[in-house]
Amino acid sequence: MFSYETPIVIVGLGVLGMSYAQSLHQAGYTHIYGIDIDQQALAHGLSLGYLQEGSTSPNLMAKGKLVIFALYPHTLIDFVTQHAHLLQAGTMVTDVTGVKRAIIDQVNAVLPTGVEFLACHPMAGRESRGYAYADASRFQGANFLIVPTAQNKESSIAAMHSLATQMGFAHIEVLDPQAHDEMIGYVSQLTHLIAVALMSGKDRSHLARYTGDSFRDLTRIANINEDLWAELFQLNKDVLLREVDDFLSQVQYLKTLLAEDQVEQMKEEMRIATARRKGFDKQVTR
Repeated sequence: MFSYETPIVIVGLGVLGMSYAQSLHQAGYTHIYGIDIDQQALAHGLSLGYLQEGSTSPNLMAKGKLVIFALYPHTLIDFVTQHAHLLQAGTMVTDVTGVKRAIIDQVNAVLPTGVEFLACHPMAGRESRGYAYADASRFQGANFLIVPTAQNKESSIAAMHSLATQMGFAHIEVLDPQAHDEMIGYVSQLTHLIAVALMSGKDRSHLARYTGDSFRDLTRIANINEDLWAELFQLNKDVLLREVDDFLSQVQYLKTLLAEDQVEQMKEEMRIATARRKGFDKQVTR
């Protein structure tokens, strides 16, 4: 398990990285270090006391016994490839990225002997980007996914589970990389793709003055970080394409029911949707 004196290095102080720093600080961790190319992000973390030290240099990574990479997938691979030699034996490395199959083997291939990579995914993203939007409260009641391989120790999984609990995550699950990417292709990537399609397919911006909460709720995630999400879509393309096909099949089925005036069957589909949706309501257990 990690102690409150464990030196933790966060690489990348955007909205998630800075939220990690804030959350760990609030949980009582006293040796938190940050690496970022943005001096303002470093100054922000230092001024609020989230960080004990910050630097634009990757050399600071050598201080960590836990190193958290809060980077885009391609940036993570590039950074680790260039600077993995700075990691000390006995260090655990983790991440926050939304795809796993595309990165785990690449990261493990360049890590020094004695450094363990345990992939993780906090399900607590937001549309806003940048350190100014960091907010540790986003973790309260949220889901946290631990994505181990055969190379990970049970003690490491237990330590990460404990850390996530300390940060406020309420539902912590362990699943393999394939299962993770299949799940995320449905609950996250498909939903973002649908929201983008609703907003980009036809310009109906003049309707903004008339719309209610239903449309705003459905399209909230269309306010999207295009650099990140285009990359996530591509890295999980095989899964996402299958999910799109399944979704289009269901839409076509509902279209047929409507065209053929099969009202009772349409009602049954609505009842199924209502019952299943209740299982997705967030329940804070802390």
